[in-house]
Amino acid sequence: MTNPPNGGSPVRYAPDPASAPAAVPERRVGPGAARARRLRAAATTEPGRLRVVGAVLALLVVGFGAVTALEVSHRASAADDVVSRSQPLSADAASVYRSLADADTMAASGFLAGAQEPEAVQEQYRADIAEAARLLVKASATTDSSTRSRQEITTLNELLPVYTGLIERARANNRQGLPLGGAYLRYANQKMSDELLPAAERLYAAETGRLGRDSADARQWPVLSLAAGVLVLGVLVWTQRREYRRTNRVFNHGLLAATAAASVVLLWLAVGHGVVRAELRSAMVHGQESLEVLNDARINSLKARANENLTLVARGAVLTPDGAHDQYESDYATGMKALEDRLRSAGRLADDAAGGAPVARAVEGVAAWQSRHRAARATDDRGDYDGALERIIGSEDSTGQSFRQVDAALRQALAHEQGQFTEAAEGGRGAVRGLPTGAAALAVLGAVAAILGVNRRLSEYR
Repeated sequence: MTNPPNGGSPVRYAPDPASAPAAVPERRVGPGAARARRLRAAATTEPGRLRVVGAVLALLVVGFGAVTALEVSHRASAADDVVSRSQPLSADAASVYRSLADADTMAASGFLAGAQEPEAVQEQYRADIAEAARLLVKASATTDSSTRSRQEITTLNELLPVYTGLIERARANNRQGLPLGGAYLRYANQKMSDELLPAAERLYAAETGRLGRDSADARQWPVLSLAAGVLVLGVLVWTQRREYRRTNRVFNHGLLAATAAASVVLLWLAVGHGVVRAELRSAMVHGQESLEVLNDARINSLKARANENLTLVARGAVLTPDGAHDQYESDYATGMKALEDRLRSAGRLADDAAGGAPVARAVEGVAAWQSRHRAARATDDRGDYDGALERIIGSEDSTGQSFRQVDAALRQALAHEQGQFTEAAEGGRGAVRGLPTGAAALAVLGAVAAILGVNRRLSEYR
């Protein structure tokens, strides 16, 4: 700056435009970044923080309800399968096995009676075959084609007509007094023992395995739902503590209602699933385990009875591989030993008098059966075939009478254990009935209550 000669005001010279700095254009901000900036600015204020807290609480409560509804729906579906699908299919598979074994027993009993088979024996044989066929059709309709059970059902459906055809040939020859009838009967029994009954046993094992898997799925703890419930309650308590420390107000009715709703869902979930686990475990331990043992016992009794009859039919024509003993008598002894073992297990598993009494009667019947069987074998060994036949199939003091006593006792024990299983499983299924819908409804109510509680605080800033 230069002073003018007359002492006037200093003269200011305009800067050189070429030397002036260039203007910086204003930076444009995208809409997303602008919203984020506004949210950050809002979050630094108490009303903004309250809005964030309310949104988080609502999402957490709704998420807790959704997770609970989904997890419990899966557990409830598995529990329903135990009652309405898996256990009935397992029981039907056992009935298929028993029906086939009983049909084989009736066929041998009718053959021993001679050319004129008792009408009751024929009717029982036909009823057994019809029952097995009906149950196979029922199982086929409810079983996937890719499962092992479906393969066994197909095998049984293919073999059953072959077996019945052999039995009819045996009967036809027996009515004519031809010895070929005994050969047909033995071949039919071999077909039953080597192919039909093993396939039925595999079917029973497959369905029982599915029952165990469904029960395990239903009893699995809903860990994710329980963890979500604890998290929601923790956040709700933290929020109320925060409000108390900032406002010195003890209660926020909306937040209290949300806490109550979440607590009800969590308590319902924990208690209900605890009942499911307890009842289904009781059903499996006290019901299904006893059913398996009793089914094995009844099947062994039927097989032992069939082998006892075939001992007289074959009359020593079929020997053990070493040639030292009668094959059917040896199989009878094996079956009776297995029957006694199963009855001892059933007696230990019976947890009340109603379940233990029929098992005790079956044990008494087995003892009488074995005593009468020894007498029948002694009579046959003396060459008195007719006397031995009377001791086997006679109406009084025969092994057949003892067998019927054992079979009736086992049927009663099976019915009792089936009732216990159904009662316990129904109790478990009922414990979570309505929980998915209730959890969803309470979660929505809790979320609304949390939002109302937060809005109550926000209204104080307006």
